[in-house]
Amino acid sequence: MSDLAIRIENLGKRYVLGETHEQTLTEQLGRWIRAPFRARAAARAGHSEFWALKSISLDVKQGEALGIVGGNGAGKSTLLKILSRITPPTTGRAHVRGRLSSLLEVGTGFHPELTGRENVFLNGTILGMRKSEVARKFDEIVAFSGVEKFIDTPVKRYSSGMYVRLAFAVAAHLEPDVLIIDEVLAVGDAEFQKRCLGKMSDVAQQGRTVLFVSHNMAAVQKLCSRAVWLAQGQVQQAGNPADIIGAYIASTSRSSGSGPAMPGFSYWQSPCPSRTEVTAVRFFSPDSGEAIEEAATGQSLAVEIEFNTAQAFRSFSVVLQIATLDGTPLILTSTTPDRDLAFGTSAGRHRIRCIFDALPLAAGEYVFGAGLAIPNVEYVWRDDSLCRLHVAPRDVYGSGLAPTAARYLLATQHVWQAPESL
Repeated sequence: MSDLAIRIENLGKRYVLGETHEQTLTEQLGRWIRAPFRARAAARAGHSEFWALKSISLDVKQGEALGIVGGNGAGKSTLLKILSRITPPTTGRAHVRGRLSSLLEVGTGFHPELTGRENVFLNGTILGMRKSEVARKFDEIVAFSGVEKFIDTPVKRYSSGMYVRLAFAVAAHLEPDVLIIDEVLAVGDAEFQKRCLGKMSDVAQQGRTVLFVSHNMAAVQKLCSRAVWLAQGQVQQAGNPADIIGAYIASTSRSSGSGPAMPGFSYWQSPCPSRTEVTAVRFFSPDSGEAIEEAATGQSLAVEIEFNTAQAFRSFSVVLQIATLDGTPLILTSTTPDRDLAFGTSAGRHRIRCIFDALPLAAGEYVFGAGLAIPNVEYVWRDDSLCRLHVAPRDVYGSGLAPTAARYLLATQHVWQAPESL
Protein backbone atom coordinates (compact mmCIF):
# COMPACT_ATOMS: atom_id res chain seq x y z
CA MET A 1 0.00 0.00 0.00
CA SER A 2 3.01 2.31 0.48
CA ASP A 3 3.23 3.12 -3.24
CA LEU A 4 -0.53 3.49 -3.74
CA ALA A 5 -2.28 6.83 -3.87
CA ILE A 6 -5.79 5.36 -4.22
CA ARG A 7 -7.19 1.95 -3.36
CA ILE A 8 -10.76 1.11 -4.39
CA GLU A 9 -12.26 -2.15 -3.13
CA ASN A 10 -15.60 -3.59 -4.29
CA LEU A 11 -17.06 -0.09 -4.60
CA GLY A 12 -20.74 0.29 -5.39
CA LYS A 13 -23.24 3.14 -5.47
CA ARG A 14 -26.98 2.50 -5.56
CA TYR A 15 -29.76 4.99 -6.15
CA VAL A 16 -33.49 4.44 -5.75
CA LEU A 17 -35.21 6.11 -8.68
CA GLY A 18 -37.75 8.65 -7.54
CA GLU A 19 -36.15 9.07 -4.11
CA THR A 20 -35.16 12.50 -2.80
CA HIS A 21 -31.93 13.12 -0.88
CA GLU A 22 -32.07 15.10 2.36
CA GLN A 23 -29.17 17.39 3.15
CA THR A 24 -29.51 18.63 6.75
CA LEU A 25 -28.86 16.50 9.85
CA THR A 26 -32.53 16.74 10.86
CA GLU A 27 -33.66 15.62 7.41
CA GLN A 28 -31.19 12.72 7.42
CA LEU A 29 -32.37 11.62 10.90
CA GLY A 30 -35.98 11.74 9.75
CA ARG A 31 -35.04 9.73 6.66
CA TRP A 32 -33.42 7.07 8.86
CA ILE A 33 -36.56 6.81 11.02
CA ARG A 34 -38.82 6.60 7.97
CA ALA A 35 -36.58 4.16 6.08
CA PRO A 36 -38.63 0.96 6.73
CA PHE A 37 -41.88 2.67 5.76
CA ARG A 38 -40.33 4.27 2.67
CA ALA A 39 -38.97 0.92 1.52
CA ARG A 40 -42.45 -0.58 1.58
CA ALA A 41 -43.92 2.51 -0.08
CA ALA A 42 -41.25 2.39 -2.78
CA ALA A 43 -42.02 -1.26 -3.42
CA ARG A 44 -45.71 -0.46 -3.78
CA ALA A 45 -44.97 2.48 -6.06
CA GLY A 46 -42.73 0.34 -8.24
CA HIS A 47 -39.59 2.43 -7.62
CA SER A 48 -36.57 0.64 -9.03
CA GLU A 49 -32.94 0.58 -8.00
CA PHE A 50 -30.15 1.88 -10.19
CA TRP A 51 -26.53 0.94 -9.59
CA ALA A 52 -24.35 3.77 -10.87
CA LEU A 53 -21.29 1.76 -9.78
CA LYS A 54 -21.09 -1.94 -9.09
CA SER A 55 -18.15 -3.95 -7.70
CA ILE A 56 -15.40 -1.52 -8.76
CA SER A 57 -11.91 -2.52 -7.61
CA LEU A 58 -8.93 -0.45 -8.71
CA ASP A 59 -5.49 0.61 -7.47
CA VAL A 60 -3.82 3.85 -8.55
CA LYS A 61 -0.11 4.30 -7.86
CA GLN A 62 1.50 7.49 -6.64
CA GLY A 63 2.61 9.66 -9.53
CA GLU A 64 0.31 7.91 -11.99
CA ALA A 65 -1.86 9.81 -14.46
CA LEU A 66 -5.01 7.71 -14.89
CA GLY A 67 -7.53 8.47 -17.61
CA ILE A 68 -11.12 7.32 -17.17
CA VAL A 69 -13.20 6.92 -20.34
CA GLY A 70 -16.72 5.74 -21.04
CA GLY A 71 -20.06 6.92 -22.35
CA ASN A 72 -22.61 9.08 -20.56
CA GLY A 73 -24.01 7.23 -17.56
CA ALA A 74 -21.02 4.88 -17.30
CA GLY A 75 -20.36 5.91 -13.67
CA LYS A 76 -17.29 8.11 -14.19
CA SER A 77 -18.54 11.18 -12.32
CA THR A 78 -20.07 9.06 -9.56
CA LEU A 79 -16.70 7.42 -8.96
CA LEU A 80 -14.96 10.80 -8.73
CA LYS A 81 -17.62 12.14 -6.35
CA ILE A 82 -17.07 9.19 -4.02
CA LEU A 83 -13.30 9.68 -4.11
CA SER A 84 -13.84 13.40 -3.41
CA ARG A 85 -16.14 12.51 -0.47
CA ILE A 86 -19.06 14.39 -1.97
CA THR A 87 -21.25 11.29 -1.84
CA PRO A 88 -20.79 8.08 0.18
CA PRO A 89 -20.59 4.62 -1.40
CA THR A 90 -23.33 2.04 -0.89
CA THR A 91 -20.89 -0.87 -0.78
CA GLY A 92 -17.12 -1.24 -0.53
CA ARG A 93 -14.64 1.45 0.30
CA ALA A 94 -12.21 3.89 -1.28
CA HIS A 95 -9.02 5.06 0.42
CA VAL A 96 -7.18 8.16 -0.81
CA ARG A 97 -3.74 8.83 0.56
CA GLY A 98 -2.72 12.47 1.06
CA ARG A 99 -4.34 15.77 0.18
CA LEU A 100 -6.94 15.63 -2.57
CA SER A 101 -8.09 18.48 -4.78
CA SER A 102 -10.92 17.98 -7.25
CA LEU A 103 -12.66 19.96 -9.96
CA LEU A 104 -15.86 18.15 -10.87
CA GLU A 105 -18.57 20.64 -11.78
CA VAL A 106 -18.87 24.36 -12.39
CA GLY A 107 -20.02 25.60 -8.99
CA THR A 108 -18.37 23.06 -6.69
CA GLY A 109 -15.66 24.06 -4.26
CA PHE A 110 -16.30 27.82 -4.18
CA HIS A 111 -18.62 29.87 -2.01
CA PRO A 112 -20.60 32.13 -4.38
CA GLU A 113 -20.77 35.08 -1.95
CA LEU A 114 -17.01 35.18 -1.41
CA THR A 115 -14.57 36.90 -3.74
CA GLY A 116 -12.09 35.02 -5.87
CA ARG A 117 -9.30 35.98 -3.45
CA GLU A 118 -11.25 34.72 -0.44
CA ASN A 119 -12.11 31.46 -2.19
CA VAL A 120 -8.46 30.79 -3.01
CA PHE A 121 -7.54 31.01 0.70
CA LEU A 122 -10.65 29.06 1.70
CA ASN A 123 -9.71 26.19 -0.60
CA GLY A 124 -6.17 26.19 0.70
CA THR A 125 -7.48 25.93 4.26
CA ILE A 126 -9.74 23.02 3.28
CA LEU A 127 -6.67 21.27 1.84
CA GLY A 128 -4.90 21.72 5.17
CA MET A 129 -2.46 24.39 4.01
CA ARG A 130 -1.24 27.30 6.11
CA LYS A 131 -2.12 30.83 5.06
CA SER A 132 1.54 31.54 4.28
CA GLU A 133 1.64 28.56 1.89
CA VAL A 134 -1.42 29.79 0.01
CA ALA A 135 -0.02 33.35 -0.10
CA ARG A 136 3.18 32.03 -1.64
CA LYS A 137 1.19 30.47 -4.50
CA PHE A 138 -1.42 33.22 -4.81
CA ASP A 139 0.17 35.33 -7.57
CA GLU A 140 0.90 32.23 -9.65
CA ILE A 141 -2.70 31.06 -9.30
CA VAL A 142 -4.14 34.42 -10.36
CA ALA A 143 -1.74 34.75 -13.30
CA PHE A 144 -2.63 31.28 -14.57
CA SER A 145 -6.37 31.92 -14.26
CA GLY A 146 -6.30 35.24 -16.08
CA VAL A 147 -8.96 36.81 -13.83
CA GLU A 148 -6.73 39.45 -12.20
CA LYS A 149 -9.26 42.25 -12.76
CA PHE A 150 -12.02 40.32 -11.02
CA ILE A 151 -10.12 38.62 -8.19
CA ASP A 152 -11.87 40.82 -5.58
CA THR A 153 -15.33 40.31 -7.13
CA PRO A 154 -17.74 37.73 -5.66
CA VAL A 155 -17.50 34.60 -7.80
CA LYS A 156 -21.28 34.47 -8.21
CA ARG A 157 -20.76 37.24 -10.79
CA TYR A 158 -18.19 35.20 -12.76
CA SER A 159 -19.00 33.65 -16.11
CA SER A 160 -18.70 29.86 -16.27
CA GLY A 161 -15.40 30.23 -18.14
CA MET A 162 -13.92 32.59 -15.53
CA TYR A 163 -15.13 30.30 -12.76
CA VAL A 164 -13.46 27.23 -14.25
CA ARG A 165 -10.24 29.15 -14.92
CA LEU A 166 -9.87 30.13 -11.29
CA ALA A 167 -11.12 26.81 -9.94
CA PHE A 168 -8.62 24.84 -12.00
CA ALA A 169 -5.79 27.19 -11.10
CA VAL A 170 -6.55 26.68 -7.40
CA ALA A 171 -6.94 22.91 -7.73
CA ALA A 172 -3.68 22.46 -9.63
CA HIS A 173 -1.40 24.97 -7.87
CA LEU A 174 -2.09 24.25 -4.20
CA GLU A 175 0.12 21.16 -4.38
CA PRO A 176 -2.42 18.35 -3.79
CA ASP A 177 -1.16 14.79 -3.59
CA VAL A 178 -4.11 13.70 -5.77
CA LEU A 179 -5.68 15.91 -8.44
CA ILE A 180 -9.08 14.90 -9.85
CA ILE A 181 -10.42 16.63 -12.95
CA ASP A 182 -13.76 15.87 -14.62
CA GLU A 183 -14.99 16.96 -18.06
CA VAL A 184 -15.51 20.47 -16.66
CA LEU A 185 -12.47 21.73 -18.62
CA ALA A 186 -14.60 21.61 -21.76
CA VAL A 187 -16.11 24.92 -20.57
CA GLY A 188 -12.80 26.70 -21.18
CA ASP A 189 -11.55 27.84 -24.57
CA ALA A 190 -9.01 25.87 -26.62
CA GLU A 191 -6.01 27.91 -25.43
CA PHE A 192 -6.92 27.46 -21.76
CA GLN A 193 -7.57 23.73 -22.22
CA LYS A 194 -4.09 23.40 -23.69
CA ARG A 195 -2.57 25.17 -20.68
CA CYS A 196 -4.57 22.97 -18.30
CA LEU A 197 -3.32 19.80 -19.95
CA GLY A 198 0.23 21.13 -19.71
CA LYS A 199 -0.24 21.88 -16.02
CA MET A 200 -1.69 18.43 -15.32
CA SER A 201 1.30 16.90 -17.08
CA ASP A 202 3.60 18.94 -14.83
CA VAL A 203 1.70 17.75 -11.76
CA ALA A 204 2.11 14.11 -12.80
CA GLN A 205 5.83 14.59 -13.54
CA GLN A 206 6.28 15.98 -10.03
CA GLY A 207 5.23 12.59 -8.64
CA ARG A 208 1.67 13.53 -7.77
CA THR A 209 -1.38 11.55 -8.90
CA VAL A 210 -3.88 12.71 -11.53
CA LEU A 211 -7.31 11.25 -12.30
CA PHE A 212 -8.66 12.67 -15.54
CA VAL A 213 -12.15 12.06 -16.96
CA SER A 214 -12.71 13.32 -20.49
CA HIS A 215 -14.43 12.57 -23.78
CA ASN A 216 -11.38 14.04 -25.52
CA MET A 217 -9.55 10.83 -26.39
CA ALA A 218 -6.51 12.69 -27.77
CA ALA A 219 -6.05 14.47 -24.43
CA VAL A 220 -6.39 11.22 -22.47
CA GLN A 221 -3.84 9.47 -24.65
CA LYS A 222 -1.40 12.37 -24.46
CA LEU A 223 -1.64 12.99 -20.71
CA CYS A 224 -2.25 9.60 -19.12
CA SER A 225 0.10 6.70 -18.48
CA ARG A 226 -2.81 4.31 -17.90
CA ALA A 227 -6.52 4.31 -18.71
CA VAL A 228 -9.69 2.64 -17.43
CA TRP A 229 -12.84 2.08 -19.46
CA LEU A 230 -16.11 2.13 -17.51
CA ALA A 231 -19.45 0.95 -18.84
CA GLN A 232 -22.70 0.45 -16.92
CA GLY A 233 -20.93 1.11 -13.64
CA GLN A 234 -18.27 -1.55 -14.07
CA VAL A 235 -14.64 -1.70 -15.20
CA GLN A 236 -14.56 -3.16 -18.70
CA GLN A 237 -10.83 -2.92 -19.29
CA ALA A 238 -7.73 -1.22 -17.89
CA GLY A 239 -4.26 -0.80 -19.34
CA ASN A 240 -2.36 1.16 -21.97
CA PRO A 241 -4.32 4.28 -23.03
CA ALA A 242 -4.06 3.55 -26.76
CA ASP A 243 -5.42 0.01 -26.28
CA ILE A 244 -8.23 1.14 -23.97
CA ILE A 245 -9.28 3.99 -26.25
CA GLY A 246 -9.26 1.64 -29.24
CA ALA A 247 -11.43 -0.90 -27.42
CA TYR A 248 -13.83 1.81 -26.24
CA ILE A 249 -14.22 3.34 -29.70
CA ALA A 250 -14.69 -0.09 -31.25
CA SER A 251 -17.45 -0.82 -28.73
CA THR A 252 -19.29 2.41 -29.54
CA SER A 253 -19.14 1.50 -33.21
CA ARG A 254 -20.64 -1.94 -32.56
CA SER A 255 -23.31 -0.75 -30.16
CA SER A 256 -24.51 2.28 -32.08
CA GLY A 257 -24.24 0.78 -35.53
CA SER A 258 -22.70 4.00 -36.80
CA GLY A 259 -19.36 4.35 -35.09
CA PRO A 260 -17.86 7.55 -33.72
CA ALA A 261 -18.26 10.63 -35.83
CA MET A 262 -15.40 11.12 -38.28
CA PRO A 263 -14.40 14.81 -38.43
CA GLY A 264 -14.43 16.21 -41.94
CA PHE A 265 -17.66 14.59 -43.09
CA SER A 266 -21.05 16.26 -43.20
CA TYR A 267 -24.09 14.15 -42.45
CA TRP A 268 -27.64 14.47 -43.65
CA GLN A 269 -29.74 11.51 -42.55
CA SER A 270 -32.91 12.54 -44.35
CA PRO A 271 -34.06 12.42 -47.04
CA CYS A 272 -31.75 9.47 -47.70
CA PRO A 273 -32.41 6.96 -50.48
CA SER A 274 -32.70 3.59 -48.75
CA ARG A 275 -29.96 1.06 -49.43
CA THR A 276 -27.55 3.80 -50.54
CA GLU A 277 -24.63 3.11 -48.24
CA VAL A 278 -21.09 1.90 -47.84
CA THR A 279 -21.19 -1.81 -47.05
CA ALA A 280 -17.51 -2.69 -46.56
CA VAL A 281 -13.99 -1.29 -46.34
CA ARG A 282 -11.19 -3.79 -47.07
CA PHE A 283 -7.42 -3.74 -47.48
CA PHE A 284 -5.37 -5.42 -50.21
CA SER A 285 -1.79 -5.64 -51.39
CA PRO A 286 -1.61 -3.97 -54.84
CA ASP A 287 1.29 -6.26 -55.78
CA SER A 288 -0.21 -9.65 -54.90
CA GLY A 289 -3.89 -8.75 -54.86
CA GLU A 290 -4.29 -10.61 -51.56
CA ALA A 291 -6.42 -9.31 -48.69
CA ILE A 292 -4.37 -8.08 -45.73
CA GLU A 293 -5.06 -7.00 -42.15
CA GLU A 294 -1.74 -5.24 -41.58
CA ALA A 295 0.35 -2.82 -43.60
CA ALA A 296 3.76 -1.24 -43.07
CA THR A 297 4.92 2.36 -43.22
CA GLY A 298 5.97 3.33 -46.75
CA GLN A 299 4.62 0.21 -48.45
CA SER A 300 1.86 0.17 -51.05
CA LEU A 301 -1.74 -0.31 -49.92
CA ALA A 302 -5.06 -0.66 -51.75
CA VAL A 303 -8.21 0.37 -49.87
CA GLU A 304 -11.32 -1.17 -51.38
CA ILE A 305 -14.68 0.46 -50.71
CA GLU A 306 -17.83 -1.50 -51.50
CA PHE A 307 -21.15 0.33 -51.67
CA ASN A 308 -24.78 0.01 -52.73
CA THR A 309 -26.83 2.61 -54.56
CA ALA A 310 -30.61 2.48 -54.48
CA GLN A 311 -30.93 4.39 -57.76
CA ALA A 312 -28.86 5.70 -60.65
CA PHE A 313 -26.88 8.93 -60.13
CA ARG A 314 -25.40 11.00 -62.95
CA SER A 315 -22.69 12.41 -60.69
CA PHE A 316 -21.26 10.55 -57.76
CA SER A 317 -18.26 10.69 -55.39
CA VAL A 318 -16.64 8.34 -52.90
CA VAL A 319 -14.92 9.79 -49.84
CA LEU A 320 -12.14 8.15 -47.80
CA GLN A 321 -10.87 9.43 -44.47
CA ILE A 322 -8.04 8.11 -42.28
CA ALA A 323 -8.02 9.07 -38.61
CA THR A 324 -6.37 8.11 -35.33
CA LEU A 325 -8.27 5.98 -32.84
CA ASP A 326 -9.38 9.10 -30.98
CA GLY A 327 -10.94 10.53 -34.16
CA THR A 328 -8.21 13.01 -35.13
CA PRO A 329 -8.38 13.25 -38.95
CA LEU A 330 -5.11 12.73 -40.81
CA ILE A 331 -6.04 12.24 -44.46
CA LEU A 332 -9.25 13.10 -46.32
CA THR A 333 -9.55 12.34 -50.01
CA SER A 334 -12.33 11.80 -52.51
CA THR A 335 -12.87 11.09 -56.18
CA THR A 336 -14.33 14.56 -56.78
CA PRO A 337 -11.14 16.54 -57.62
CA ASP A 338 -10.03 13.95 -60.22
CA ARG A 339 -11.84 15.08 -63.38
CA ASP A 340 -10.75 11.94 -65.23
CA LEU A 341 -12.51 9.87 -62.55
CA ALA A 342 -15.85 11.69 -62.60
CA PHE A 343 -18.47 9.02 -62.84
CA GLY A 344 -22.10 8.14 -62.38
CA THR A 345 -23.57 4.93 -61.09
CA SER A 346 -26.44 2.63 -61.84
CA ALA A 347 -28.52 1.11 -59.08
CA GLY A 348 -26.88 -1.88 -57.42
CA ARG A 349 -23.57 -2.96 -55.86
CA HIS A 350 -20.28 -1.31 -56.74
CA ARG A 351 -16.69 -1.19 -55.54
CA ILE A 352 -13.77 1.14 -56.01
CA ARG A 353 -10.14 1.16 -54.84
CA CYS A 354 -7.88 3.93 -53.59
CA ILE A 355 -4.20 2.98 -53.92
CA PHE A 356 -1.37 4.44 -51.85
CA ASP A 357 2.00 3.83 -53.51
CA ALA A 358 3.75 4.58 -50.22
CA LEU A 359 1.52 4.55 -47.13
CA PRO A 360 2.50 7.70 -45.16
CA LEU A 361 1.30 6.45 -41.74
CA ALA A 362 3.77 5.86 -38.91
CA ALA A 363 3.49 2.59 -37.00
CA GLY A 364 0.28 2.42 -34.96
CA GLU A 365 -3.48 1.82 -35.13
CA TYR A 366 -5.72 3.81 -37.47
CA VAL A 367 -9.38 4.03 -38.45
CA PHE A 368 -10.51 4.14 -42.08
CA GLY A 369 -13.96 5.54 -42.81
CA ALA A 370 -15.74 5.88 -46.13
CA GLY A 371 -18.73 7.83 -47.37
CA LEU A 372 -20.73 8.56 -50.50
CA ALA A 373 -21.45 12.03 -51.87
CA ILE A 374 -23.71 13.36 -54.59
CA PRO A 375 -22.32 16.72 -55.77
CA ASN A 376 -24.80 19.60 -55.87
CA VAL A 377 -27.27 17.58 -53.83
CA GLU A 378 -24.99 17.61 -50.76
CA TYR A 379 -25.97 14.24 -49.40
CA VAL A 380 -23.24 12.35 -47.61
CA TRP A 381 -23.70 9.00 -45.92
CA ARG A 382 -21.36 7.76 -43.29
CA ASP A 383 -19.95 4.25 -43.28
CA ASP A 384 -21.81 2.10 -40.74
CA SER A 385 -18.73 0.08 -39.75
CA LEU A 386 -15.44 1.92 -39.54
CA CYS A 387 -12.48 -0.32 -40.32
CA ARG A 388 -9.26 -0.45 -38.31
CA LEU A 389 -5.79 -1.07 -39.76
CA HIS A 390 -2.58 -1.88 -37.93
CA VAL A 391 0.50 -0.30 -39.48
CA ALA A 392 3.75 -2.11 -38.68
CA PRO A 393 7.04 -0.22 -38.14
CA ARG A 394 9.48 0.13 -41.03
CA ASP A 395 12.69 2.13 -41.34
CA VAL A 396 11.58 4.19 -44.33
CA TYR A 397 14.25 6.87 -43.93
CA GLY A 398 17.20 4.51 -43.44
CA SER A 399 17.99 6.18 -40.13
CA GLY A 400 17.91 3.01 -38.04
CA LEU A 401 14.64 4.13 -36.44
CA ALA A 402 11.11 3.29 -37.54
CA PRO A 403 8.52 6.11 -37.36
CA THR A 404 5.94 5.39 -34.65
CA ALA A 405 2.72 7.16 -33.71
CA ALA A 406 4.19 7.93 -30.27
CA ARG A 407 6.66 10.32 -31.97
CA TYR A 408 4.76 11.48 -35.05
CA LEU A 409 1.89 10.23 -37.19
CA LEU A 410 2.89 10.79 -40.82
CA ALA A 411 6.04 9.68 -42.62
CA THR A 412 6.12 11.21 -46.11
CA GLN A 413 8.59 10.75 -48.93
CA HIS A 414 10.82 13.78 -49.36
CA VAL A 415 14.27 14.89 -50.53
CA TRP A 416 16.79 17.14 -48.79
CA GLN A 417 18.85 19.48 -50.97
CA ALA A 418 22.54 20.04 -50.31
CA PRO A 419 23.32 23.05 -48.07
CA GLU A 420 24.45 26.32 -49.58
CA SER A 421 26.79 28.94 -48.15
CA LEU A 422 25.15 32.34 -47.77
